[in-house]
Amino acid sequence: MQHLDHDRLVFLALGESEADNGESTHLGTCALCRAEIASLQLVAGLGTETQGLADLPDPPEHVWQGIEAQVRAAEAGPLLTETRRHRVPEQADTTTTEQTFGATAGSTVTRLDPARRSRRRRGWSGWVATAVTAAAAAAVGVVGTVSVLRPDDPSPTPAPVVVASAPLAAYGATPPTAKGDARVLKDGQLHLHVANLPSVAGYYEVWLINPTTMEMFSVGTLGGGSDALLPLPPNVDLKSYSVVDVSAEQYDNNTRHSGDSLLRGSLTG
Repeated sequence: MQHLDHDRLVFLALGESEADNGESTHLGTCALCRAEIASLQLVAGLGTETQGLADLPDPPEHVWQGIEAQVRAAEAGPLLTETRRHRVPEQADTTTTEQTFGATAGSTVTRLDPARRSRRRRGWSGWVATAVTAAAAAAVGVVGTVSVLRPDDPSPTPAPVVVASAPLAAYGATPPTAKGDARVLKDGQLHLHVANLPSVAGYYEVWLINPTTMEMFSVGTLGGGSDALLPLPPNVDLKSYSVVDVSAEQYDNNTRHSGDSLLRGSLTG
């Protein structure tokens, strides 16, 4: 089974992108991908809870000793085999829980079984996966301590609010497999997710177009990844400039649209 890319799962867990139909179908049938995105969402939520906190107490020494012991144990063991990487949850060992900070923090950490920890790390060795798991455990412990020391902390920051969105489809001679989606966030940023764009000699640029007058302005450029977050002008009229366009541009010092549009979609919302 072809699993979802780890970087893509990170964006989905952070709420920076929405799963397309194919990804939603895969998550509905793949327990391993669902387990990984759930773990990522847990760590992301813990990180959000600690924003704005300062002068936190250092974790007890036994926490770091436990992390070092796990890393050393993993270094001494063999690399995980492909068979273990693809074990289904029913074949996995029973998960265990342990107290991270003892009775003071009152926090427990559920350790994922080895098959779930080791899935699709693009050649990562077992000790790296164990180190990541240990770091997540330490994060849970720190947040548990903070919740005891500072019980009046505010709730975690909510996910970004989307005020308009548009599915992006292949335009003109662009291969039909190219696609994407655009979301305008309440904080005045445009989030783009693209996939299967054809290779170009120059770069990709993002535009907003008024479909009535065909006036347009550039929002910014896409980097090498599949996701980008671009600031919008504070006075932009999305009712008029409602078309999102991704074009192929050349390094020719010409700031005008090249006329070579790859993706387009109309904002609604």
